[in-house]
Amino acid sequence: MDNTFENWLVVSDIDGTLNNKIRRLPKRNYDAIKEFTEKGGNFTLASGRLTSSLKRNYNRITPNQPAIVLNGAGIYDFNKKEMLWRSTIGEAGQEFVRTVLCEYSKAFKSLDIGIYFDDYVYIVKNGFFGKGTVLIDKAHYEVTNIDAVPIEGWMKVIFWGLPQTINSLRRLIDRSEIRHQVNFMASSLYTMEMLAKGTHKGVGIMRLAEMLGIEKSHVAAIGDYYNDWDMLKTVGLPACAGQAPKPIHDICKFEACHCNDGCVADLLEYIMSGRAEEEMNN
Repeated sequence: MDNTFENWLVVSDIDGTLNNKIRRLPKRNYDAIKEFTEKGGNFTLASGRLTSSLKRNYNRITPNQPAIVLNGAGIYDFNKKEMLWRSTIGEAGQEFVRTVLCEYSKAFKSLDIGIYFDDYVYIVKNGFFGKGTVLIDKAHYEVTNIDAVPIEGWMKVIFWGLPQTINSLRRLIDRSEIRHQVNFMASSLYTMEMLAKGTHKGVGIMRLAEMLGIEKSHVAAIGDYYNDWDMLKTVGLPACAGQAPKPIHDICKFEACHCNDGCVADLLEYIMSGRAEEEMNN
């Protein structure tokens, strides 16, 4: 009888990990995920995306557990169509957004700002980057004044801008008390994200593992860039795509092939072969 893997939870990032560099799903990944879940393994995705944007990728494969959405700010069950858990931004984070909009309006004239809820985005400072992102993600959104945004339910905030603008924002954060009150994460050269204090993909993953009764040693995650750093530092078996930067490789216990060749399949085959268990016990 084949081994079963009910005691494993494997979570994958999407772009550059589950998908290849042109955002296509390698068949090898699809086949390995199907085999793993058919053998009882628990598999899902972790992303910075809204639920509706993530749904397209989720439905292309055979995941069998709720997904980590909005970079760990929520756990969403696509079967129940329900957010099972949330981590929301409080007053300090909200006030920081107002400060950037009002007191630093000239310094950050080219900065776009989007406030993300469960499956909706309020763009309170609109420009090329913000509008482009929500259109690419096919997100539900509206452009509005911050005073029209509900106070409760802020899941994350994205600041978009050119690299020099994002660097200026980072310097403002570094000299402000806000850096101790929320979690900031650079998700690209053009984006800075703000989440509730202590919130990142790894937090959402371990909360899901707790719900499923899976030990940390059997929680694996695979990613490809610095925005996966906290996730990889949190789980028991961190893995990375072959093209990931060297510092990401340095914190991983398993190094997979390039995402174009099916790096998620590499990780799942490593677990299904029994080598992960063997090396864990040695």
